[in-house]
Amino acid sequence: MTADPRTPGRTLLPVASARQTWTTLAARFRERPGLSAAAATVLVAAAAGGLVAPWVLGRLVDDVIADAPASRIAGRVAVIAAAAVLTGLLTALGAALASRLGETVLARLRERVLDRALHLPSATLERAGTGDLLARVGDDVAVVTNVIAVSGPAFVGALLSVVLTVFGLVALDWRLGLAGLVAAPAYALALRWYLRRSAPYYARERIATGERTQAMAGALRGAATVRAYRTEDAHVAAIAERSGVARDLSLEIFNLHTRFGLRINRSEFLGLAAVLVAGFFLVRDDLVTVGAATTAALYFHRLFNPIGLLLMESDSVLQAGASLARLVGVAELPDTAPTAASGPPAASGPPTASGPPTASGPAARPAGPRGAAALDVTVRRHHYDDGPLVLADVELRLAPGERVALVGASGAGKSTLAGIAAGIIAPTDGSVRLDGVPLTGTGEATTRRDVALVSQEVHVFAGALAEDLRLAAPDATDAELLDALDRVGATTWLRALPDGLATPVGEGGHRLTAAQAQQVALARLVLTSPAVAVLDEATAEAGSAGARDLDRAALAATRGRTTLIVAHRLSQAVTADRIVVLDHGRIVEQGTHDELLAADGRYGHLWRSWRVPV
Repeated sequence: MTADPRTPGRTLLPVASARQTWTTLAARFRERPGLSAAAATVLVAAAAGGLVAPWVLGRLVDDVIADAPASRIAGRVAVIAAAAVLTGLLTALGAALASRLGETVLARLRERVLDRALHLPSATLERAGTGDLLARVGDDVAVVTNVIAVSGPAFVGALLSVVLTVFGLVALDWRLGLAGLVAAPAYALALRWYLRRSAPYYARERIATGERTQAMAGALRGAATVRAYRTEDAHVAAIAERSGVARDLSLEIFNLHTRFGLRINRSEFLGLAAVLVAGFFLVRDDLVTVGAATTAALYFHRLFNPIGLLLMESDSVLQAGASLARLVGVAELPDTAPTAASGPPAASGPPTASGPPTASGPAARPAGPRGAAALDVTVRRHHYDDGPLVLADVELRLAPGERVALVGASGAGKSTLAGIAAGIIAPTDGSVRLDGVPLTGTGEATTRRDVALVSQEVHVFAGALAEDLRLAAPDATDAELLDALDRVGATTWLRALPDGLATPVGEGGHRLTAAQAQQVALARLVLTSPAVAVLDEATAEAGSAGARDLDRAALAATRGRTTLIVAHRLSQAVTADRIVVLDHGRIVEQGTHDELLAADGRYGHLWRSWRVPV
């Protein structure tokens, strides 16, 4: 993880080093040896075929000077024409094979990036921001795709043409080859000048793109709130400011690119002039033929386009390299996806990481039906990266079947403690035990089976309502789905759906209200049937009219389970067996509602401030 220079406190997702990027890319190509070998062979043949016409043309010049028979000249012309046709066909086939290979490799890389992204721990994604991730799977993939599909084959073909043409020029006559190499330092200096100035711009441009995406995504996600508080102008100004940064960087890069082109033209002039002058003196002294000198000049002239393409397309390759490093940075994150035997995901959406099994193999809770379990949370200290202390000296034990509410002011550390209890955040110094077994030793499968988290942010997936619910229990029958919805009080609006459980919901389907979406998440919790449920402000999205209904739904969904609730409303704490009050990351008091009111401490003050009726 790297710090975001433009947004203090936010940490970007990792970016791979150049070595790691190339190692990963090479491994993907090795996975398809047949296609890789075919593409390489055809591209080399196409580059070699391009050397035939200049060489034969040089022989043709000598034949004309020597007054050779017309049949020989016609034969030379036929060879030139055939070489041109064959080279064109090989070039097209090589480009097609290279594009197919590149697209296949990129598709596998995209799948890996998406897999890692879907299994990122919630805390990691929150610190990085969705804009950074969206920019990678959107803009960065588009940049790499463009290079692989368009620039990549041409770039590889140009590189092979340069290597083989230089070899042919030296093989023709080492003195003519040496003359052509006079341009090499000029080309190298031009490229060095450009790379030193442009490479930092591309890295900054990708970050600026992520910042722009983050600003746009945040504004669009919270559009209703933005309109309610009439802060449209402020959000538009933020988007404009970040777009302006990206635009200015693009203009600076274009200016560098133009000046780079002038340096390339000077290098071409210098090299061709050197070859022509050397050829003149060698022909004058009868050291080479006019045809050989002609071939040398044609060979060097043939280098113009591939060298120019290599240098000019270095612009695209640099951008693709920066984007590819960002993709590989996500793709090479540790694999935290559940295995085939992992069971259903957490009730609120895709599962999140809780740490890999220990080297000696995953520990396990005693076999038998999953009932309520004891949960012990110990956090001696916890902070994010190099940030301030978030939790300290926390000792929390939940007895089997106990319902505990976490309350405290905003920033007290409630959500962090809930994330640690659910196994999605690893404490800096501490442990979480389920029936005495550390979560870090149970493995992803057992943790996701036994501990479920329902958060405030609930996603309804596009598709039939039944399919959405079966994310939690793939083998559940319709009767079990209906029972889960009935338990959380969703029967009324379910009956109003045109096709019942078959009604499409989510994007492009029937739009559920925030309260209905939370009921779907709680129904998933019922279907998952975990031993421990963690509700992180899971009913906070409900308005005052639906608050009591959602509270009752949460109570029904967690009945019989060990439950930890981050209470958004203190009315949720009243029904808890025990209330734990956090203040600045520490437990300052705990007890029942009546006990804490009688103590007239921090909870009593919060209760009077909220004025929540019992």
